[in-house]
This record gives sequence, structure tokens and C-alpha cells, in this order.
Amino acid sequence: MDASTSSLLVQFYDLLSYPLFHLGEAPISTLSLMKFVVLGAFVILAEITLRRVILQRVLARTHLDEGMRFAVARILGYIFLTIGFYLALNFVGIDLSSLAVLAGAIGVGLGFGLQNIVHNFISGIIILAERPIAIGDRVEVNGVAGQVVKISLRSTVVVTNDNISVIVPNSNFISEPVVNWSHGDPKVRINIPVGIAYGSDVEKFRRLMMELVRARPEVLNDPAPNVFFIGFGDSSLDFEIGVWTAEMLRNPKRFRSEIYYAIERTLRENGIEIPFPQRDLHIRSGKLPIVTEPPEPDHP
Repeated sequence: MDASTSSLLVQFYDLLSYPLFHLGEAPISTLSLMKFVVLGAFVILAEITLRRVILQRVLARTHLDEGMRFAVARILGYIFLTIGFYLALNFVGIDLSSLAVLAGAIGVGLGFGLQNIVHNFISGIIILAERPIAIGDRVEVNGVAGQVVKISLRSTVVVTNDNISVIVPNSNFISEPVVNWSHGDPKVRINIPVGIAYGSDVEKFRRLMMELVRARPEVLNDPAPNVFFIGFGDSSLDFEIGVWTAEMLRNPKRFRSEIYYAIERTLRENGIEIPFPQRDLHIRSGKLPIVTEPPEPDHP
């Protein structure tokens, strides 16, 4: 390498090393920024690889369920990212202890300007730690019903029965009422209302409904199904068929639909009427007397 080439390289290195600004007492140059970008990319790739290895090679051999394995892998990944970026900042010469005042000012700015993002971030940590929801759970929140497929620090992905992915902010799962059909025990009881006409054989109806639900493979025998007589309605005898099932985790709408199809077919084949609201109108004949008021006298 000749002297001119060496001189150009030295000048180029000096240019990259020229301080652009200072963070505390640490000078920040183009070279230090390039180092931090490279190290940051390495830390992110290493975290993805490490999380995948922990999830597939280590946690897969444990007795933990899928949601718990995902939560543990996520938390370990976030810890790795925090340590990795801290070491990367120290490697490029940025002493975080000298940025305490700046960090406090940034924290106040984040608190006001990025309040929703910080709220969702903290909510994501709470979800991963307390696990009110987990991967594979079927949930309902703010009118969104579906299966949880991904939990990140800012949001959760819920896939509906129509295969539509809905991005739900994590704060909704902390501050709003959430229906989790999978929490604790996947078995749930579904109450199906049915009305039959007055004068129908209620014992025959009860026997037919019990035979119908017990023949369904989705209906559990333990706890046993039952038919409840709810009351006397305006136009019908009101019943409720209570069945226990785990189908709410997969396709609740189809499960209800198949039950209703079977009920309608069974009642029609056995001559049991499903009534609709009726009103009787009575018309009475007669004469309506006509009353006339006397004319008002003329005033002079």
C-alpha cells in the first residue's frame, strides 16, 4: 500500500471519527453510530435465534403448556435484548450513568407523548407474567372474538373464525372485561333456548332433546346435559337446553348452528310446533251513538 492510499485511509477514518455531538461526556461520531447499528442488528438476530432455540429445544421438552412456553421464551428474549443493548452502548463509549438527567427528561417526554404506547408496553409485560390469556386461548374483548395466536409487548393478534387477524392493544386485556373460554378449564356450558307451543307434550319434548344432545359427539356426558323448564311465555312454553362442550375453543358458531338444525328437524318430525307471537283481535258489532252538541247562541 503506497503512502497516498494510506493517507486517504487515515483521513477517511478521521472523518468517521469526528464528533458529531456529545451525549453527556461521550462524543458521538459517525463511526460510533455505525458500530452501534451493527451491534444492535447482531443483538436482535442473536435474540431471535436464542428464543427459537429455547422454545424448540429446551422448553419443548418440559411439561409446560404452549402458552407458558411462549411467555417464558419472550421474557428471556426481552432480558437478552436489554443486556445486549446495554453492552453495545458501553462498547461504543456511551456511559449510561452520565445520562441520568437526559434519561429522566426523555422519561417525562415518553410519559406524556407516548402514554398509550407505554401503557400497552407495561400491559404486555403483565400479560406475559400473569398470563390472563395465552397462545391458543379463545377470547372475547371489545366485540372481538377469536383465538390468540401471538402476544407481543405492544399488542396481541387474535384470529377470528373468518380467518381475519385483529390487532388488539394489550391495554384492552388489562383494563377491559375479557371473556377467556380457555382459562383454567376448556369445558363450558352452553344454554340453548327453545320454545314450544302450548298444549305440547313436555315430557316427550324433554326425552327427544336429551336423546338429541347425547347423540352429538361434541357434547360431553360428564357433566351431563339437561333440559330446564324456564317458564310460561306469552306464546310458548320456554325451555333451555344446557350442554357441556369444549367446542367453544374451536368453532362455537358452527356448534350452535348444528344443534339448532338438529332441534328444528327433530321437532318437525315429531309434530311439536315451534310457535311465533300471536295476537287475537276481537271485533264487536253494534251501533255507536252519535252525540251532537247544541249550537251556540248568537250574541248581539
